[in-house]
Formats: sequence, structure tokens, C-alpha cells
Amino acid sequence: MKNTRRLATFARSWRLLRSFRHEQTRPDIFYSGLAHDTSMLIDALWRDLARPNEDLTGKSVLDVGGGPGYFAKEFERLGAWYVGVEPSVSEMAAAGLSGYGALRGEGEALPIRDNAFDVVFSSNVAEHIADWRAMGAEMLRVVKPGGLVVMSYTVWLGPFGGHETGLWQHYIGGEYARRRYQRVHGHPPKNVWGTSLFAVSAREGLEWARAVAGPAPSAASTPAVSAWRAFPRYHPWWAWWVTKVPVLREFAVSNLVIVLKA
Repeated sequence: MKNTRRLATFARSWRLLRSFRHEQTRPDIFYSGLAHDTSMLIDALWRDLARPNEDLTGKSVLDVGGGPGYFAKEFERLGAWYVGVEPSVSEMAAAGLSGYGALRGEGEALPIRDNAFDVVFSSNVAEHIADWRAMGAEMLRVVKPGGLVVMSYTVWLGPFGGHETGLWQHYIGGEYARRRYQRVHGHPPKNVWGTSLFAVSAREGLEWARAVAGPAPSAASTPAVSAWRAFPRYHPWWAWWVTKVPVLREFAVSNLVIVLKA
């Protein structure tokens, strides 16, 4: 993981944390920076775990929950063939971007054949899906043998678990956070508890990764997982150890990255 660790500096962590304040008011600033960081992260993971002597040039990349297309230009800049899957037409058009490959579809039932992409990733999507494990199974189904599945999601008990509803309100409860946000702002949050925002713990993600990395599944179309890694997305590399500590990781890991090599 030397390439991935090289990216995980304190300066990067601070830069991403500062950009978070623009997520609601200037999403172009936040998501453009996040897209660049994501492309660099996945390129590093590819070289660390899949092909040590290759970058993403010529590789096929599927973005599950691709949204308005901020990620497209970053992966195309690296020479990859990018396709996004997004269920919401309004999300796809939100940034006014065009000229990138996009499919309308649900993460839990991807409209894609088996073993189709070198890299399949989702960034901050799992916590918005009631059955995120079904999405994970679909991501494994459509990745090529030897490829990578990368799932990054916001941990519920981390400081950003409640998303725009606040840094502490969700600790009282998701429904309380929703009601308080609506009372203060006069409209419901974009991410509505129980509808488009769900509690996903670090423990659940790690248990799922261990389970799918176990004995090969019976379905011949689903590749076995030969290796997996997990680490906190926004922490510098020297703080990755918190992922290994039960309870602490639920509060200290704001976003968990799970990487599966097919």
C-alpha cells in the first residue's frame, strides 16, 4: 500500500476537511476537489493491489452513484474509460456537465453484464441505500477477475454521519436531527433519515468485507475476493490504526474505505 500511504498526508486531510464547508453552498468546489482526490486514491490502489507496474490508462472504471459527473473528467484525465451509474435524473443534470458516459440505474441492480469493468467504485453512496450490501454484491458481480471494488462511505457515528443536519444532532437520533434541521432552516434536509440516509457502522462494513472475502461464493458469475483492505479515507496514514479498534473506530473514522481485489 505504499502508493496509497504516500497520498495520505496530514496536508491532504486538512484540505479535504476545509472543503467540506462548501458541500451545501458551493457543491462545485467540494465535489471537484473530492473527485480529484478520489481519482488519485483509486489510481494508487490500482498500482498497490492490482497491477504494480500499470496506472489506470486504458482501464474501465464504473462509478456507482456517479451523480452529476464531477468524477468523469478526473478519471478521463488519467486515461481511464469512465462510466457513471445514477438513479436520479436531477442528480445527473445538477452540475450542468455533459460529454461523459452515464447510465440511469440503481446500485442494487446494476444494468451491466457480469465481469465488465476493471474498477468498480462508490464514493459516499452506501449510507444512502437501505440495502447497501446488495449494492456491494452487484459491484462484485460486474468487476473483472483481478479487478478492484472500492466502497467508501460515511460512518454513522462519526462526526459527519448526519451529513448537513449537523455534527452532533445525529447522536441524539436521526429523526431528531431531521426535525431540528427543518425547524431551523424551514425546509427538510436533502438527506432524509430513514429515506435517503441510513446508519451504517464501521463494524458492519468490516464484517461484510470479511464475509465476501471468505470461501468462494456458489454463483459462478461472482468472482471470489482474493484480498481486501480497509482504512479511514480522510486520515493521514499514521492514524489508520484506529480502524482496528472496536468502538473507537465508530467515532474516529468519519469515512471508511473498503477495497476488495477480485
